[in-house]
Amino acid sequence: MKKGRQISDYMTTELMTLLPDTGIVHAVSFLLEKNISGAPVVDANGQLVGVLSMKDCLKAALNASYYQDWGGAVSDYMSYPVETLEADLDIVETAEHLLSSHFRRFPVQRDGHLVGQISRADVLKALVDNWSYQ
Repeated sequence: MKKGRQISDYMTTELMTLLPDTGIVHAVSFLLEKNISGAPVVDANGQLVGVLSMKDCLKAALNASYYQDWGGAVSDYMSYPVETLEADLDIVETAEHLLSSHFRRFPVQRDGHLVGQISRADVLKALVDNWSYQ
């Protein structure tokens, strides 16, 4: 394994984000249309305030099934506070962090600003790409 590889070398940087006041039905449709399993939720200043995952969307859909109403906003269903990782975290430490967590992905920050997202698949790819065969 090459030393010094960081999250920033493998994270996704082109993020699709949601606003807290977006209607949940629109957010669910957006995630399904884009074929993504979750999105960071940012406020009007671009600050990370939550994450909306498919699990959160499933809760909203189940709620809608019971009450025959898709009412509510992203902020009603998103997960928060958000656990984040720093962009300069070593990829091996990142793998250990993912293994000890039930989350499948983490927002990545640098100096308190959202700069990307890292997933289990990203970290697995990084570990495989950097494996040294002898």
